This record gives sequence, structure tokens and C-alpha cells, in this order.
Amino acid sequence: MLPTDTTFEALGVPAPLVEVLAASGITAPFPIQVATLPDTLAGRDVLGRGRTGSGKTLAFSLPLVARLAASDSRRSPKRPRALVLVPTRELANQVLAVVDPLARALGMRATTIFGGVGQNPQVQALAAGVDVVIACPGRLEDLINQGHADLSAVEITVLDEADHMADLGFLPGVKRLLDKTPKIGQRLLFSATLDNGVDVLVKRYLSTPTTHSVDPAVAPVATMTHHVFQVQSADKAEVVRQLASGLGRSVLFTRTKHQAKKLAKQLTAAGIPAVDLHGNLSQNARERNLAAFSDGSTRVLCATDIAARGIHVDDVALVVHVDPPAEHKAYLHRSGRTARAGAGGTVVTVSTPDQAGEVRTLARQAGISPTVTAVRPGAAEIAALTGPAAPFVEPAPEPAPQPQGQGGGRRRRGGSGSSTTTKAATPKARPTGPARTRAELAARAGTTSAASFSARSRRGR
Repeated sequence: MLPTDTTFEALGVPAPLVEVLAASGITAPFPIQVATLPDTLAGRDVLGRGRTGSGKTLAFSLPLVARLAASDSRRSPKRPRALVLVPTRELANQVLAVVDPLARALGMRATTIFGGVGQNPQVQALAAGVDVVIACPGRLEDLINQGHADLSAVEITVLDEADHMADLGFLPGVKRLLDKTPKIGQRLLFSATLDNGVDVLVKRYLSTPTTHSVDPAVAPVATMTHHVFQVQSADKAEVVRQLASGLGRSVLFTRTKHQAKKLAKQLTAAGIPAVDLHGNLSQNARERNLAAFSDGSTRVLCATDIAARGIHVDDVALVVHVDPPAEHKAYLHRSGRTARAGAGGTVVTVSTPDQAGEVRTLARQAGISPTVTAVRPGAAEIAALTGPAAPFVEPAPEPAPQPQGQGGGRRRRGGSGSSTTTKAATPKARPTGPARTRAELAARAGTTSAASFSARSRRGR
């Protein structure tokens, strides 16, 4: 759906926030924003349903900041004034990127809270006082139980991607957190669907909510084209490589973490720089890889369903389902990484003969009618979607193996793993007499320890 001809000012958004939007190039609201802003700015509870990429984040961020600015309350240590609950750390960072400039324009602070990273910076931010907390349920509960956070001053609570939180089994924790917020506060719930227990949250925590639905429960995007490429199993890897070889950004989805990591390495080795995104990565690695994809230094992202929600990168031209997703909602959310905010995009599902029935069922449940084509490597249909191939990029050389230490001794505490030491060890006299153990024999020979030797023997090396 295209933007309407109304304005943010006409919808009641305060002028300082309109200026922030204009500075970011956002001048016209989208349907979900037009539908919900009059009610959310007036303080009503709202249930908003819209497909991924429809503008839900801005739809709740604007009233969240505007109403806090108009409130008589002030921030205080450990007691945020607004809470946004999200299912993943990636989505938390995406929401912060929208909320933070709006909050700063009105003299407010926002922060994120999620697991997978040290809690000390989060504890310090809470202790200093924040207005808006954007949190994943698990870590926020941990900090509350430790006495670092208190939700008794929350005036506005937002549940974003509530259906995905239900899919991940987070609803019990969400309920416990909502029970800690004042009942008189405003509550906003945004979700693509209302199944899997989301309706229970609506009935229990929203007070006579106004419902706005700008998309049906199954909502394919009009500006998105769908294709199924039927390939033989032996041809699949090369077809996928050719799909990733274009000049535009592409996201390639796999079912497992191992496959995402392996595919990124294979593409990079083939001269197509790629990064991976999945649950086995540390938070620093996730942010580094996503930044490389976002700033264009790498144009291919190989991901599991962790990236199907909450990852917003402009100008993704192509989404490839290297492995068809398990169900149609995942298909729609994966596909929603392209054709965002009215832009066009292309989605390709790579289907081997044994997956044909599964892919037909997915398409029917997702409400799409894809163009189905049998292809081989080098087919014109591939080039028609990817355009000219990007120049080959020489892979970076593999790092040289680090020199092994002598004697199999334990690493010094606090060491970084490098070969540099701060103080030379004092040589000791080598013992005399017969060696009684394999460890002693290894130590005298300057080789690895017995434990390492035995481990290698068990592995057959």
C-alpha cells in the first residue's frame, strides 16, 4: 500500500518530532500510522495489525515519545517510564534506532536490555535513569529479580511482534512483566497475526482497545514478485551462487545455523563476499556482520529465521529461500526483508524435487501465486532477476597458524591468546631419572601434554 496524502502534523505529531522525521527523509505517514496515531496520541489502548515492513515501529514510537514528553513525571534511577517488549535482540536494536533520535529531540533517554552480552552497561544505564527501555523478556526479568529494574513507574507499555514472542514461548515471561506494570497505564500491542495466545494478552491486558488492521492475516505484498526455481539437487549450490552474484543486496535464508555459516564461507571463497547471521554468533559478531551488510561493504547476508523479523535494511533487492521455511508465516516474514515501505522486491524459493509438494503448500497458505520455472545453472531466468554479475572479489587469505606453546602448560590468567608475553619465563632444570608418566615424558621432550596426546589419540589423529 502506498503512503497517503495526509501529514504527520495533521495527525497530531508534535513539531519537534516532525522535524526529526523530515531530517531522516520521512515526510508522509503509512497506512498503519494513519490508522493508529489519532488513538495512540490520545492515550487509548490500541491493537494494531499489519504485515512486516508496514511501519509499525514508527506507529508506536511517535506516540510513546510524544506522550512521555507531555507527562508530568520525570525519569528516576531504575524506574523507566515506558517499556517496549520485543522478541529478539536484533529487533531491540532496530527499535532503538527509531526511538532514540525522537527521544533525544525532547530531552529523553532510551536504552536496550537483552541477553547474550554483559549486563553491567545495562545496569549502569538503568541506575542513571532512562525514560524508555526496549527489552527482551528474559534479561529484563533477570535484572528485576536482581533489584536493578522496577516497572512500577511505567506509563506506556508496547508489545511489538507479539505473535513472534508467542512462537518463541515467551508469553509466560511477558505476562509476568506486564503484571509488574501499573494497570492504569496505556498499552499498545502490534502484531502481524493474533494467533498462538496473542488474543489472550489482548483480553487480559488491553482496556477496551481500538483495533486497527491494515492488512489481512495473510498479507503478501503487491510490490513483491514471487518465483519458485525447481532445480536438481546436484545443481542447487551453483544456482544459489548465481542468485547471490548480482550487484544488489540479497538475503539468503537457510534452515540451520551450520548451513548459514557454511554458505557464507562458500560464497566468499567464490568471490562473492558474504556474512552470516544466526543464533550461534556473539552479539558483537551479529552487530558487525549486520553493519557490514547495512553499509554495503558486503552485499550478501546468509541467515536463519533469526533475521526474518526485526532486521530492516533498505534496498534489499532479492530474498532467496535456499531452504523452504517450515511454515507460511515464516515465508512471509522472511520475504518481508525486501519490498519494504512500498519499494519493489523479488523472492525466490529454490526447490529440489523432493520439496515440490511442501513448496506448493507453502504458497497456497501464504496466499501467493509464484512463477514456477525449472532452471539449470546459467539459465536466463536467473540473470533476469539478478542483473549483471558483480566483479569477483578476491577472498582474504587465511590467517597464518599461531605458533604452539611448549610444554603443554596452562595459559596465563588474563592472557589474550596471542604469542606475546609480558615476562620471560625462568628456565627450570630438567629432571633426571626415568620418566614415570606420559605427561613427564612429554614435558621432557618439549611436546604437548598427556591430556592433549590422549585426546588426539581418541580422535584417531
